[in-house]
Amino acid sequence: MQPQHAAPFTMGPALLFCPADRPERFGKAADRSDAVILDLEDAVAPADKSRAREAVLAQLGAEGLDPSRTIVRVNPVGTAEFELDLQALEKTPYRTVMLAKAENAEQLHALAGYSVIALCETAAGIVNASAVAAEPNVVGMMWGAEDLLASLGGLSSRNDDGGYRAVALHARSTVLLAAKAAGKEAIDSVYVNIPDLDGLLAESVDAVASGFGAKACIHPNQVAVVREAYAPAPEDVALATELLEAAASAGTGVFQFKGKMIDGPILKHAEATLRRANHPRVGS
Repeated sequence: MQPQHAAPFTMGPALLFCPADRPERFGKAADRSDAVILDLEDAVAPADKSRAREAVLAQLGAEGLDPSRTIVRVNPVGTAEFELDLQALEKTPYRTVMLAKAENAEQLHALAGYSVIALCETAAGIVNASAVAAEPNVVGMMWGAEDLLASLGGLSSRNDDGGYRAVALHARSTVLLAAKAAGKEAIDSVYVNIPDLDGLLAESVDAVASGFGAKACIHPNQVAVVREAYAPAPEDVALATELLEAAASAGTGVFQFKGKMIDGPILKHAEATLRRANHPRVGS
């Protein structure tokens, strides 16, 4: 029997982390983002993980979160906390999971039946990103900068000017390429300098231009900035529409448009612009 492939990942562009032991924030986080990530891992102290799982279960029912816009980040495979996370998840309608510290394809077998965002944030995870992305239940790939540098014995993922160090940029590109090669979505890492909205905007604009389909946020104030980056300008939408109409009229593989030679890759850029323009929450 062939393995079942999960449905494509359609959440985004702004995914907002929320500590799973703070249930009073669940609804607010969901309302202010495109999808909320209930975090059972790094955002929760070891002594509070049991209470976090109880909080996730307690909010189920008529007032519960929309499963189509909810992701649960679980602890790494092989830990006792992961097994307890799974036991709790089985009692919920949530079927999209973010796997912390994903490092190899075999780990994904423990999440059969779930749509998985594989979070590659260790050296092993980055090196094995292509194999992880190829797993049928993986719908998205995300990378994590600080955990990665910690796994390398480093001190910080960024230089003094705020830009990523070379090794972090390599990891970012590796996960993006692995995701897209496997036909999966790519999610850019969080921007931890919360007050620096200009830096977040610049990084989000680069994420869009590079091909990331979404970006994770750690504060509600970051959501609007990410959405702004993903929303194409009206003139870009008009140009993309005109270009695709010209392509339909030309009926050939290569043609001229406004003095430029147009081929397949340029048309794909235009199609991506219109997809972002038609997203119900981009730019809102």
